[in-house]
Amino acid sequence: MYLTIKETAEYLDFPEDYIISLIRQKKIRTLHDGEQYLINKNQFSAHFEQIEKYRAMIQAYLSEPIPEDPDVKDED
Repeated sequence: MYLTIKETAEYLDFPEDYIISLIRQKKIRTLHDGEQYLINKNQFSAHFEQIEKYRAMIQAYLSEPIPEDPDVKDED
């Protein structure tokens, strides 16, 4: 499925200017049909997989209990 720049920006939740800059840097593959750029939606599946992996890593880190400090003494 192909998306326009505006649809891609909404899909990825990025500003349109950022999507255009990624196209100019050739970080996003596009087709130009003479009037507009068309972007294949499937090329972002790796992006979403990476986001999910980072979310899982952060969630695992945040759910770890804080280890007790061996240097803490209850003496006054």
